[in-house]
Amino acid sequence: MVTNRIRNVAFLSTYPPRACGLATFTQDLVRELDKVGLLRKPRVIAVSDDKYSYSDRVMMELLQHDRDSYVSTADAINHSDIELLVIEHEYGIFGGKSGEYILDLVDRLQIPFITTLHTVLPKPTRKQKEILKKLCEKSARIVTMASNTVPILEKVYHIDPSKVEVIHHGVPYRIVPTREKLKEKHGLSGRNVVSTFGLISPGKGLEYGIEAIAKVAKTHKDIIYLILGQTHPCIRKKSGETYRKKLIKLVDKYGINDHVRFVDKYLTKDEIIQYLQMSDIYMTPYLGKDQAVSGTLAYAVGYGRVIVSTPYSYAKEMLAEGRGLLAEFRDAESLARQIRYVLDHPEAKKEMEQKTLNLGRTMMWPNVANQYTSLIIDTIEKEKMTNSMVI
Repeated sequence: MVTNRIRNVAFLSTYPPRACGLATFTQDLVRELDKVGLLRKPRVIAVSDDKYSYSDRVMMELLQHDRDSYVSTADAINHSDIELLVIEHEYGIFGGKSGEYILDLVDRLQIPFITTLHTVLPKPTRKQKEILKKLCEKSARIVTMASNTVPILEKVYHIDPSKVEVIHHGVPYRIVPTREKLKEKHGLSGRNVVSTFGLISPGKGLEYGIEAIAKVAKTHKDIIYLILGQTHPCIRKKSGETYRKKLIKLVDKYGINDHVRFVDKYLTKDEIIQYLQMSDIYMTPYLGKDQAVSGTLAYAVGYGRVIVSTPYSYAKEMLAEGRGLLAEFRDAESLARQIRYVLDHPEAKKEMEQKTLNLGRTMMWPNVANQYTSLIIDTIEKEKMTNSMVI
């Protein structure tokens, strides 16, 4: 890896203050890349669906639903000093059917780009497959966050696996108080804490989590379930707080108001980490089996929590080798059974925490940022070498 020159790199992604998992991911990554110091302060081209007050990190905006903006943004990149673009890809953040407008941008782009895939569907629609296939074919390199997606990219999308790099979802490092001290601070001393955090939407399957807690609470009176986070902005625009209200009614129906607590706010990273540190179990009862990555689950792994989850793609990989427990989809009794096992077997819980923490340490942002830096510089150098050989 040649490191004697500072490179100019930009990221195409949503970005804070837009409330979006990719926005937080990109913000964390570029800040860590600053610390590595081998790239000039990475800039961001923010995908906007509304008016936002961005920091000076954002060099320009791409208007999500304006097709012309994709062409003009590509032209602006081509006429800038940016040497490489990193595209954070999720179908839902780009305009057109299944986010097809992104192809207008890459077709016009004259610099190399790396695509980071936040969703890899094993059974895509024809349109989804066409978009991802073209995007990956044109990409200089592809980043995925779980190794079990590499064979999917090869078999379903016909992507050369040598182009694919597996780099974990990053997790911020913080020194935090002990679990007991945090429980005391939040008035939860002596309680077994189960938590779920993230933007709330029907796909999270929280109704099954609540029903599971109702079952467990019959024999474990000290259990409390923290549902942490606001309703997803897109869901709120379409249907308001209908889903959250449905969840609150379920809590009333099961008579478990003492066992479920909603924290209805967009959590800071420090708040997320403190709630995780306080948790005895982290639960993701998600409904979609093809979810290739979950930032919330990555955070829970990073902090060595025992995880009880439905067996979606990313959870199966993260919880392998005894790092957690998998329950069935849409099955509250299955979730309850796994929660009971953790509560009733403290030694097994301790062992799972240690195994999870061992993996989690490799996922901290400094390590992840070093991997991205190597990949970015290597891609730029190879591209320059290839171009210099073309007569």
